[in-house]
Amino acid sequence: MTDGIAKRTTEASSSFWRFWTATTVSGVGSAVTLVALPLVAVTVLDASVIQVSLLAAAGQIGWLILGLPAGVIVQRYPLRRLQVITDLIRLVALASVPVAWWLGHLTYTHLVVAALVVGLATVVFDVGNATFLPAIIDKKDLTARNGLMSGTLSVTQTGGPSLGGLLVQVSGPVGALCVDAVSYLVSALTLRSLPEVPRSSTGASPGRARFTQQIREGWDFVARHPVMMPCMWWATATNFAVGSLVALTPTYLVREAHLSPLMVGLLVAADGIGSLVGSLVAARLATRFGTARIMILASLVGAVLATAMPLTVGLGSALFFAVGNAGYGAGVVIGSIVTRTHRQTESPPELLSRVMATVRFVSWGALPLGAALSGLLAATAGLRPALWLLCACTFLGPAILLLSGVRGRRDLSEKVADPQTGSSAAAA
Repeated sequence: MTDGIAKRTTEASSSFWRFWTATTVSGVGSAVTLVALPLVAVTVLDASVIQVSLLAAAGQIGWLILGLPAGVIVQRYPLRRLQVITDLIRLVALASVPVAWWLGHLTYTHLVVAALVVGLATVVFDVGNATFLPAIIDKKDLTARNGLMSGTLSVTQTGGPSLGGLLVQVSGPVGALCVDAVSYLVSALTLRSLPEVPRSSTGASPGRARFTQQIREGWDFVARHPVMMPCMWWATATNFAVGSLVALTPTYLVREAHLSPLMVGLLVAADGIGSLVGSLVAARLATRFGTARIMILASLVGAVLATAMPLTVGLGSALFFAVGNAGYGAGVVIGSIVTRTHRQTESPPELLSRVMATVRFVSWGALPLGAALSGLLAATAGLRPALWLLCACTFLGPAILLLSGVRGRRDLSEKVADPQTGSSAAAA
C-alpha cells in the first residue's frame, strides 16, 4: 500500500513538472510577443497610438467572447487534448505574421486578426490550466504551487520582454515573433506527453445539463459568494488598469520618453521582477498576516508606487518607471495568488472550471476595455496626461476591497459570525 501511494505521488509530481515546463516555455514566447507585437505595429506599419491600443485590445477581447463558455468547454472535453489543440492554434496564428511579412503582404488587419485568434485560444488554455492544478495536487499544496506558477510566470515576464527587446534590436520585431511561435510548438509537444486528466477530477458531467444552464450555475455560485464576488470586482478594476497600462506604455516609452527597443523591453520587464518578488513572499505573508489583510495592503502599496511611472521622461529618469512598474506588479500578483487559491479550495469540484471561467470572464474582460480606453485618452489628452490618469485608476482595486466585507476579515476563507443568529457561518 505504501508503495502504491509513493508511486501515485511520483506520477503526480512528474505530471506537474511537465505541465510546468510547457507553461514556462509558452510563457517566455508570450512575454517576447508582449514587446514585439506592438513594435511591429509601431515600427513596421507606422501604426497610430489608437491602432496600437486596439491591437492590444484585440489580444484580450477573447475573455468577453469566450470567457463564460470556456468553463463548460473545459469541463466537457478531454483537458490535455484541448490544451494541445489551443497551443497549435496559437502557433499557426502567430507564425502567419512573419510569413506575411516575408512575402510582403503584412497589414494592420492581419496583426489584429492574429492577436484575436491567439487571444481566443489563450482563454480556453488558461481556464484549463486553472482546472488542471487542483486535479493533480493536494489542496494543502495549492498556495505553494500557485506561488511557484506565479513566480515562474514572473521570471518569464522579466526575461521575456528583455529578450524581446534584444531580439527586436538584432532581428527586428517580426523576427522576434518566431520565438513565440516555436514556444507554442514546444508546449504542445510537452503537454502531449502527459496522461489525460481523469474526468472525475474536474467534475465533468457531459450531457447532464444544457450549456447555458451550466454557465449560469457557475455564475450564480460566484454572485452569491460573500468573498469571491468582491474579489472578482477587485480583479476587474485591477485588470482594467493593467490592460490600459500594458497598451499605452510601449508607445509612451518610445514616443514620449524616446527610449530604444532594448530599454523598453527592460522597463516592461520590471513588472516581472515585482511579480517574482510578490510570488515569493505571498504564501509567507498570507500565513503570518492573513490572506485578506495582505491582499488589501499589497494592493494599496502597489497603487501608490504605480504613480511613479509618469515621472519617466527620458533615459535619466527611467528608474521611476521601473520602480512603479515593479511595485504595482508585486501588489497585483500577491492578490492574484491568494484569490486564485481561495477559489480553487472553496469551489465544489463540479463547479471549479465554471467558477474560474466566470471570474475571468468579468475580470479579464476588463483588459481590452482598458486597452481601448488608453488609446482614446492618449489621442485626446496626450500620452503623458493619459498615463497619469491611468495610474490614478490603480486605486480603484484597493478601494473596492476597503468598501466590502473583505476589510473585516483576517483570511478570505475564515468563518464569520452571522449577525442574525450570532452563530459562526462559513464564508461560502
